[in-house]
Amino acid sequence: MKVFRIALALLSLSAAGLAHSEADPVKGQAIAGQVCVACHMADGNSVIPQNPKLAAQHAQYISTQLMAFKSGERKNAIMMGIAVGLSPEDMANLGAWFESQTSAPLGSKDKTLAEAGQKIYKGGKPGQGVPACAGCHSPSGAGIPAQYPRLAGQHPEYIVAQLKSFKAGERANGNAAQMMTIASRLSDQEMDALAQYLAGLH
Repeated sequence: MKVFRIALALLSLSAAGLAHSEADPVKGQAIAGQVCVACHMADGNSVIPQNPKLAAQHAQYISTQLMAFKSGERKNAIMMGIAVGLSPEDMANLGAWFESQTSAPLGSKDKTLAEAGQKIYKGGKPGQGVPACAGCHSPSGAGIPAQYPRLAGQHPEYIVAQLKSFKAGERANGNAAQMMTIASRLSDQEMDALAQYLAGLH
C-alpha cells in the first residue's frame, strides 16, 4: 500500500512538472474535444450548472484533481472512469489548455444573497472560526496557482455541492481538512450566499 501511494505521489509530481514546463495546450485541446466536451464544453465553459467551469482554472490544480480522481482519492464515478484512461502528460496538457481559455461571466441571480456572501468571503465569520475565503482564493476569486482553485464565475450549484461534500466528509483530497472544518461552520443559506457572490466575480 505504501509503495502504491509513493508511486501515485511521483505520478502527481510528474503531472505537476509537465503543467509548468512541457505541457502542450494544443494536445490538451484535442483531448478536451474528445473526452471533456460533453460535460465541460471544449473550452471549459460548462453550461451545465452541476459541472464545473474549467476555463481559466489553474493548470496544476486541474492536473492534480485528475490524478486524485484516477487514484480514487477523490470520488466521482464519471470522472474516475475518465481519469483512469489519462496519462500524467494528458492531464498536464488538459490543464494547460483549460488555463489558457477565458472564463465566460455568469453574474449573480440574487443580489441580496450575493451581498451576504461578499461579507463572508471578504471578512469570514470571526465568531465561528471561519476565515475570509479571500485569504486563500484571493479577493478577486482568482485563487493561488498550485494551491487554491479559481472560484470566480463558477456555477453556484457546483460551489454549493462541493461545500456540502466537504461538510459531509465526502470530499477528502487536497486541502480537505481545512475545507471540511470551514464548511461545517456554514449554514445552507451561507453556502448559497457565497455561491451567488462567487458567480458574479470575474
